[in-house]
Amino acid sequence: MKRALAVLFGVLAMPVLAGAAETSAVTRHVLPNGMTVLIRESRVARTVAASLQVAAGSVSETSETAGITSFVHRVMVRGTARRSATQLAEAAEDIGGSVVGSSDAEHAEIQGRALAQHWDALLTLIADVVTSPAFRDDEVERVRRLMSAEIQSRADRPLASAMDALMRDLYGRHPYGLPLAGTRDTIAAVSRQGLVDHYRRMYRADRVVLAVSGDVPGAQVRKRVERLFGRMERGDARDSRERASPTPTRQRRVIEQAARQAQVVVGYLTPALGDADYAAGKVLAAVLGSGTSGRLFRELRERQGLAYALGVLNASRRGPAAFVAHIGTEARNIRAAEAGMRAEIDRARAEPPTAEELERAKAYILGTLAMDRRTNSRQAWYLAFYELIGVGWDFPGRYAKSIEAVTADAVLAAARRYLDGPTTVVLTPTTP
Repeated sequence: MKRALAVLFGVLAMPVLAGAAETSAVTRHVLPNGMTVLIRESRVARTVAASLQVAAGSVSETSETAGITSFVHRVMVRGTARRSATQLAEAAEDIGGSVVGSSDAEHAEIQGRALAQHWDALLTLIADVVTSPAFRDDEVERVRRLMSAEIQSRADRPLASAMDALMRDLYGRHPYGLPLAGTRDTIAAVSRQGLVDHYRRMYRADRVVLAVSGDVPGAQVRKRVERLFGRMERGDARDSRERASPTPTRQRRVIEQAARQAQVVVGYLTPALGDADYAAGKVLAAVLGSGTSGRLFRELRERQGLAYALGVLNASRRGPAAFVAHIGTEARNIRAAEAGMRAEIDRARAEPPTAEELERAKAYILGTLAMDRRTNSRQAWYLAFYELIGVGWDFPGRYAKSIEAVTADAVLAAARRYLDGPTTVVLTPTTP
């Protein structure tokens, strides 16, 4: 459920524990054109994964271009100048893997995996996708239809609709409030040339990080990467565009939708990735919403029986992050569920977590999220993401130490500082 909600919210990344043995195997290189390469040599599994990430995403879009980064990356893996979509998929299958494209708020990714002995072929495929995507007309239209259907499907899901409405109310004109996949109107309006132009603006070497993790010969990988990507043009990695500041409405809005249950979502802006309060904010989120041990679950579901599903989502962002508490309940219980949620948030601002709650929250963060790095695919993703975002590929190790150092008083201080002035969206089932 937690994983599914993270995908729903557009948040696939959270920091995790990194041991010394893991970090010692990582080497960092910067190519002459400015592209950063990270190589993690591991003999644990006979596999290899690569995550090529570019500084792009909804943060680089406007209300008129929302979803264009996602559109570009889905078309990129649908064929290159050398291979059709079918040939590309077959080439990946021949080496025991796959190549896929995706995007989020502040990064977009071409990710691939394969059997370790085929590391060269995997990197060659990724380079083909990144340096010579075809943007064939038929594939552009195929992806357009798929995205339009998926956007409509998301709009029909009550929790997703409530979350999207909350993001708009929480961020205002800031691009964090834009839907990651765009809208049906923005996807319908973008032309093939618009996709190509956006691709060309994004893919400049000094905006790109490539991380490779697996049973690979590091020195040979570095040389091969330089040959494959060395001709990628350098751009200007600085993003000088002015963005509107987040402007939460701090109001309660009710929307109606055909649904079997109501949704209540309450949001706040909390510390950005790397801020001094970042770790305390994560522990606060876990105290309130860490699975069955969180305060919301124990009070609203176990004791009062008000919730079908509930929890806390807390994105990792370079700018102000969204802290969102949500609950699904029966329409007749909306007021009780909302009041109960607000009461628990107020209690977090009034009293620190107990010693038991504090230790359980820390264990939940480090234990659960450590599980996310069991594969080379996730190892590569974490390396590339943290390097790209600006806190350094080794951030997880430092983050783990900062989580261990969080005190109950620090959690209380974070709650008082950030959980004030809620922005609320209530989705109620349409009255027959």
